[in-house]
Amino acid sequence: MKTSIATVSLSGDLRDKLEAIAKAGFDGVEIFENDFLIFDESPRQVGKMVRDLGMEITLFQPFRDFEGMPEPLRSRTFDRAERKFDVMQEMGTDLVLVCSNVSPASLGGLDRAAVDFHELGERAAKRGLKVGYEALAWGRHIHDHRDAWEIVRRADHPNIGLILDSFHTLSRKIDVNSIRSIPKEKIFIIQLADAPLIDMDLLFWSRHFRNMPGEGDLPVLDFMKAVAATGYDGYLSLEIFNDQFRGGSPAAIAVDGRRSLIYLGDQVKRQEPESSLPVPAMPPRASVEGVAFVEFTVDEDEAPQLESLIASLGFRKVSRHKTKSVTVFRQGGINLVVNTEQKGFAGASYAVHGTSAYAAGLMVADAKAAVERAVALGAERFRQPIDPGEIEMPAVRGVGGGVLYFLDRKTKLGRIWEIEFDPVEDTAAPQPAGLQSIDHIAQTVKYEELLTWLLFYTSILDAHKTPMVDIIDPSGIVRSQAIENADGSLRITMNGAENRNTLAGHFIAETFGSGIQHLAFETEDIFATAAALAANGFVSLAISPNYYDDLEARFGLDAEFAERLKANNILYDRDEHGEYFQLYSPTYGEGLFFEIVERRGYRGYGAANAIFRIAALRKHLRPAGVPRA
Repeated sequence: MKTSIATVSLSGDLRDKLEAIAKAGFDGVEIFENDFLIFDESPRQVGKMVRDLGMEITLFQPFRDFEGMPEPLRSRTFDRAERKFDVMQEMGTDLVLVCSNVSPASLGGLDRAAVDFHELGERAAKRGLKVGYEALAWGRHIHDHRDAWEIVRRADHPNIGLILDSFHTLSRKIDVNSIRSIPKEKIFIIQLADAPLIDMDLLFWSRHFRNMPGEGDLPVLDFMKAVAATGYDGYLSLEIFNDQFRGGSPAAIAVDGRRSLIYLGDQVKRQEPESSLPVPAMPPRASVEGVAFVEFTVDEDEAPQLESLIASLGFRKVSRHKTKSVTVFRQGGINLVVNTEQKGFAGASYAVHGTSAYAAGLMVADAKAAVERAVALGAERFRQPIDPGEIEMPAVRGVGGGVLYFLDRKTKLGRIWEIEFDPVEDTAAPQPAGLQSIDHIAQTVKYEELLTWLLFYTSILDAHKTPMVDIIDPSGIVRSQAIENADGSLRITMNGAENRNTLAGHFIAETFGSGIQHLAFETEDIFATAAALAANGFVSLAISPNYYDDLEARFGLDAEFAERLKANNILYDRDEHGEYFQLYSPTYGEGLFFEIVERRGYRGYGAANAIFRIAALRKHLRPAGVPRA
């Protein structure tokens, strides 16, 4: 599959963009005219730069306000076109994009436009060039790819073809099946972009909010399936206008872009096996059975404090690694691993981030296949030296540079606790608290990384993302989306912090990066769990009594029930599917904390309670200016 991206999609000068695009593995690049005009090198030198990086220039764009102009403007458009052709020939590309006219001076009429394009095709043919016509969603006369195709058809010239852009078609909700009847040889290139569903002016929406396929809400897959049905096997190119991307890392955005195209192609091939679209072979998305473990890195001096907190939650120390300073705590189906090794990746992670949940393991159907797919989609494989008798666990680098491991039950990975660890007797074993599984892992990331990690998870794992919600922090807003699979055995909430004053922002600033900020454990009886936790010496997060007075009135709760919630510091929420109960620990370190939840059919994550929980958690943070102990 041949992949391309427009330079306008990335930040930096043209050289920075080209280097990032090549490093990400793209085959081609669209040169956006403004990126070239503000660059000091000649068209010939730009072309050489692209080819020296192992790519080709797929398109020069855009050429605006061409068709249907009255004289003398019409003659001037052809003069402008000849100049574009000069630049293209020097640069070494043979395709230019002409977008539909938005000028108030332009005249309507399909035949008038077709005549103009036929003449332009004649001029292009003399130079061995081609012209692609694209219908802008806000075009003055042409804003539908069906009308653009009719103009191309009537122009009847081999050097005139169609350029299809998913945003322009999908933003206007045009039937994508109309694409299926277009001859593939008349489709000169496909441009792809997604976007969140926002009710706003089309031009403003397009210029500021596009994102990579799979990161938004538009049915880009349906669009691409229709394209594939034509037999099209040319370039898939990204044209993304996004304020956030323009200010972000060009390397990271380029990697996201290529991942989005490979993932999209894989989806098309799986749903349309007869498609001629050449797609790299890779295993299917990994089916997740559950979270196998979460691993903490901590030094020996801090370990007793962390282990005491874990024990107060009802976790029993069950085993210790045969050769490393690594201990396993277990309750129900939950494994928490405490690693105090000073060498290896755990030690390096502690040196940078301090005590943190730096790694997690997922139980999947096929661990090897899961990593193969992740790597095919641009993830960085993780490996480190292992001791004799240890099992190499397939892994990739994840959020914040942490590690995402994969285990399965069909290999020795499923018996890793028995093979690598010796059982220990916990003489001070706490009372079990009824915690059964990890309900969800909550990861906090910089807001500009949120789309990256949503795409990372949904492209690798058999899971989907939920709609974005606003988490209200007394000091700002945190954007949150969740990754879930169909049966709820995998839930990862992604919280994007925009400023360091929020609890999420403080966590990122003080731990030097994104990562797991809290773990939520599931129980079937929150009140019985609360009682067991209290017996273990667990101190729950104190919630303002004002919350419970409002809660009783808001939901019409029985006074005795509301008082029971209050006595146990349990938060409550309800949706159309059922009830939700939440109990929290205070923060540990720079914002790490634990949550216990009970779901009675409820499908959300208690977003309405976030402001109360955050206000209470903030009281336990280290005051600004006070050094770490």
